Amino acid sequence: MHWYIDVLKKYAVFSGRARRKEYWFFALINWVISMVLYLIDIYILTNISESGFTWLSTIYALAVVIPGLAVFVRRLHDTNRSGWWFFIVFIPLIGAIVLLVFVLQNSTFGENKYGPNPKEVPALVTQ
Repeated sequence: MHWYIDVLKKYAVFSGRARRKEYWFFALINWVISMVLYLIDIYILTNISESGFTWLSTIYALAVVIPGLAVFVRRLHDTNRSGWWFFIVFIPLIGAIVLLVFVLQNSTFGENKYGPNPKEVPALVTQ
């Protein structure tokens, strides 16, 4: 859960690098929260609102767009690619596959132009 919270703490930080673990745990927890909110919207709040609009899940989705994009760009940086590669997603099917391959790749070893490798940076020990 701390991976999710760490991404939210770096709300609009597009610089630096993000490990695969950070990106995929954020994606997993984000998906679970989205599904829970969607189910609450559908089964509980739809009876209140006749329009069927999913308020909770829409508000949540809007709240996590920027942190999700930021962690995605940091993940691309970790593979030594510019965040501008995100726009390849607008090429139907091929773009999404290319981006999936990019975020599945391992980090580049050592420091790159986006910063030190997060796997190699020693974690601060708190007592």
